[in-house]
Parts: sequence; structure tokens; C-alpha cells
Amino acid sequence: MADFSIAFFSLLLFFSLSLLVFLAFIVRPRPVKVPIKNRHVFITGGSSGIGLALAQQAASEGAKVSILARNIGRLEDAKESIRLSTGRDVAIFSADVRDYEAVKKAVEEAGPIDVLVCNQGVFVPQELETQDIEEIKFMIDVNLTGTFHLIKAALPGMKNRADRGPGSIAIMSSQAGQVGIYGYTAYSASKFGLKGLAEALQQEVIGENIHVSLIFPPDTETPGFAEENKRRPQLTSILAASSGSMKADEVAKKALNGLKSGNFIVPCNFEGFFLSLATSGLSPQRSFLMAFIEVIAAGILRVVGLCFQWNWYGSIDKFLGKGNRE
Repeated sequence: MADFSIAFFSLLLFFSLSLLVFLAFIVRPRPVKVPIKNRHVFITGGSSGIGLALAQQAASEGAKVSILARNIGRLEDAKESIRLSTGRDVAIFSADVRDYEAVKKAVEEAGPIDVLVCNQGVFVPQELETQDIEEIKFMIDVNLTGTFHLIKAALPGMKNRADRGPGSIAIMSSQAGQVGIYGYTAYSASKFGLKGLAEALQQEVIGENIHVSLIFPPDTETPGFAEENKRRPQLTSILAASSGSMKADEVAKKALNGLKSGNFIVPCNFEGFFLSLATSGLSPQRSFLMAFIEVIAAGILRVVGLCFQWNWYGSIDKFLGKGNRE
């Protein structure tokens, strides 16, 4: 029995070490660090919430920060807030990300960008059948099409940036961009699309030393969060209850650290980490250690995922069985 145990654990160790060596050889893109000190960081949705927290943290680390949002009054307030908290001035630009020409003009005025953070986003939860089609278009236009506008406008300058050091394009998705939930039909569609954009874009820009990060925050305590919750269907709140919320500055710290490390997938909390493992699929992975965890955990996480689906559909059956249909 002892001989069998020794042989088994020796074989397991050999397999694990062989897999680690193999993964260290094949993971792509290679690890990279993206510095932000004395570099131009351009952040959309920068007048409040996660965007403002990102701008404050980037400025405090010595970055040259520009922020873009629609409301000029809020931009002025954000600029003063950042100046008071960091002692640094930031450039502000008023534009609607749905308007490509306005975005292009703002980006050109800002100058070449080293780190682009596409943080803008809108969220209106409701069942597809009852949601107004204009709300659906609005979410897709801001969350998805607006990100295309920003990246397309910024890429020429990013490719010709002076220092040629590693650049970054960070895209703010959501945990609703990893798994669909009742009441998030349009929102999840707008966020799921960002993953396909990011995966293809990374292949297109890797030759220019530009590195894409896709950030997946949970519910975040921002100025619009309370209003969003008022619109949430009751069943959505029941299903989403297991995932806690985070403060904007906590998400900003995770996001900034993730993009500086060049990570393609950037989870923001414990649940997000396991969601990222479960949905890694064909996404790029720079860390052979994380790749090892993804490979080893794949089978068991599929079982865990099926357990979640069992629980969710059980909750839906229970809710609808109580006559809660509207």
C-alpha cells in the first residue's frame, strides 16, 4: 500500500511539473508590465464612480490624466476633486461616446494616449419583453459601440506614441458580461460583446506593444447604483443576491493593478476570480501559474457552474410558482 501511494504521488508530481513546464512554454502573450508614471492615461466615464476613482489613483501614481464624460459641470467638479486629493491637474473633455466624431475630436485634442481606459457604461435592468427598445439600443450604443468608437479614435496615436513602451487598452465589462442573469438581457449582451472585441483586438495590437485588459467588476457602489436597483426586477435581486457589491475605489485599485500587470482578464473579487476561471475558455493568459489553475480547475468548476444553474432555475420555478408573474 505504501509503495502504491509513493508511486501515485510521484506520478502526480511528475504530471504537474510537466504540465507547468509545458504551459510556461506555450502561454501567450508573454508577461509584461505597463508603467503609468509620467504617461498619458485617458479615462472615460471619469467624472464619477469607478472612473473618478481610477483617475484619482492614476494621478496619485504620477500619471498625466485626461478624463472624458458628457456633463461638463461634473467634469469640472471631478477635476477639482482630483486636484485637491492628489495635487495634480487633469485634462477634461466633454463628449458623448455614441458620437464618433466628438470622441475623435476629444482624443486628438488630448494627444497620444499610453493607457486608454474605456470605463463608460449604463445599466437599466428589465425583462426583454417589457423593456423599451430605445433603452436597449442606448445600452448597446454606450457600452459596446462607444467602446469601438474610443478604441478606433485612439489607436493611431497609440501606435505612434513617443516612448514606444508598453501601452494598454483597458475595457470595463461586468460580471454580467461573464454570465447572463434574469433581467440583464440587454445589459449582458452589451457586456458579453466586449469579450469578443477584446480577444480579437489583442491579436491585432500585440505587434504594436499594446496590451488589452478586460475588467469584470461586480455590483459597484456608484452614484447610479441606487437608482439602478430601483428598476431591478424582484427575481433579478433574488438571483444576484449571492454576489456582493464593492466600493468604486476598491474596483479602481483592482483594475489599475490588473492593467499595470498586463493581465487580459481582471477579476475584482472572490466570486469574480472563480467566474474568470470558469469562463476562461480561449482567452489569452500571460501567467503559466494561472493557466495551470485554469486547466486543473476546469472540470470541477463546470460541476460548480451546473450547481449554480440548478439553484437559479429552482429559484425561478419557485418564484413563478407563487404567482409572481406580472
